[in-house]
Amino acid sequence: MAWILLLGAIAFEVTGTSALKHSAGFTKLVPTIVVGVAYLLSFTLLALAVRHLQVSVAYAIWSGVGTAAIAIVARLAFGEALTPAKIAGIALIIAGVATLNLAGAE
Repeated sequence: MAWILLLGAIAFEVTGTSALKHSAGFTKLVPTIVVGVAYLLSFTLLALAVRHLQVSVAYAIWSGVGTAAIAIVARLAFGEALTPAKIAGIALIIAGVATLNLAGAE
C-alpha cells in the first residue's frame, strides 16, 4: 500500500510541475489551482507513504522518478530538448535511487 501511495505522490508532483508551465507565473487561475491542489495531494501522499517506508528511500524515489518523469513530459508536452546530457543525468538519478534502495535493504 505504501508503494501505491508513493506512486500517487509522484503522479501528483509531475502534474503540479507540468501545470506550473501553464500557470504563467501564477497569473492564470485554473492552472494555478491545479498546481496548488496537485502539490498538496503529492505531499499528503508522500507523508502517508513515509509512515511505512524509509524516508530517505521514499524521498529519493519521489524526487528522482518525478525529475525523470517531468523531463520526459517536458519533451513530449512542451517540446523541450532531451539532450544526451539530460539523458545521462536521468540515468544517474535512476542509479542513485537504485543504490539507495539497495542500501536500505540492509
